Amino acid sequence: MTISVPQTWDRRGLPGWTYQSDAFFALERTHLFLNHWQLACHVHDIPDSGDWRGFDLLGERAVVMRGADGQVRAFHNLCRHRGARVVDGVKGHCNGAMVCPFHGWVYNLDGTLRGAARPETFATLDRAQLGLKPIEMEIWHGFVFLRFLPGPQPSVAQLLHPFDQDFTDFRASGVMPSGEHGFWGQTPVNWKSVCDVDNEGYHVPLAHPSLQELYGRSYDNIFFEHGINRANATYGDRPGRRWSVRNYVKHSPRQDWLPNRLQRAWNYYGVFPNLVFIFTPESVQFYQEIPKSTGETWMSFHGYRQPDETRETRLARYLGARIDRDTSAEDQQLTIWSHESMQSSAFDGFHLSDLEYGLRLHHDQIRALLPVATLENAPPEHKIFALNTEMLGKR
Repeated sequence: MTISVPQTWDRRGLPGWTYQSDAFFALERTHLFLNHWQLACHVHDIPDSGDWRGFDLLGERAVVMRGADGQVRAFHNLCRHRGARVVDGVKGHCNGAMVCPFHGWVYNLDGTLRGAARPETFATLDRAQLGLKPIEMEIWHGFVFLRFLPGPQPSVAQLLHPFDQDFTDFRASGVMPSGEHGFWGQTPVNWKSVCDVDNEGYHVPLAHPSLQELYGRSYDNIFFEHGINRANATYGDRPGRRWSVRNYVKHSPRQDWLPNRLQRAWNYYGVFPNLVFIFTPESVQFYQEIPKSTGETWMSFHGYRQPDETRETRLARYLGARIDRDTSAEDQQLTIWSHESMQSSAFDGFHLSDLEYGLRLHHDQIRALLPVATLENAPPEHKIFALNTEMLGKR
């Protein structure tokens, strides 16, 4: 079901205190992040048995592992002996087993416990009960989604069904890592300040001159249930003055395997609460906001290419990445200014345009899950948890 902008709607956003409250952030940890689907990697990030990817989120640690049988599995990255990490870092490879660096407990690639150092020193040691704990996982079009706690979202396939045809047409299940992975770095803002920028195109004409030159007013947004949305913008009829835009339009080849609607389009797919895919004719990307604290957010980025990439397509991907780099830097400054404003005595909330209706829907999702966010004035920190529980009980 798509959602259209109503003729009248409440144009207020979330109150500023929700961006600064540690108690509210603790509620978000449990009810917005750990119990919603998070994207860890693509199956082609771990092509061989023993390859793994790490994914950390708000005190939870995951490892996604390709087993000896070729199957992809997800586990808590937590040794059952003393809780050490069994692997450390963002990615790596294990030769046949995971060995805890603390005391040498050995786990098979399917997560089962192979053995413990000095097993005779334990009164009982039931290996069948002491394997790595699994994490709920779903693979959709090659992307590996995790959920640390049971949550309100349906399966990934059900949730993202409106995007299914586009992901099929872009051959998402077969893309390969492009080497453009990592973190953009720490931003001194609340994660919602970043998402507030992601969820509206009203700022593009002035804040992002490269994007404006690339696709002008062709930017269009469609909203669906469960907090997902799709934005689309076409290019090709505007040469652009900036070097990256001009040459991207000039050299971006037509991909005959794509349907006409996608051959000259940049497509953005937003997934609540913190994930965005970007599909262009020459690349597949995703990025997500990884909250660290009330006022600190890390941006994680992953890039992919088609396995039969031509030299011309690689050039277009490089030029598109230059446009993305400038856009990201521009957005980062906007989020800092927006976050700073909420600490000012002059800040009295948002007043949203119809072009920012996606931002309102994102805030509505948060209000629905955390009704304490409907309070305009900040409650005492020590009462926020109890108030939220009470308000949920009255629904």
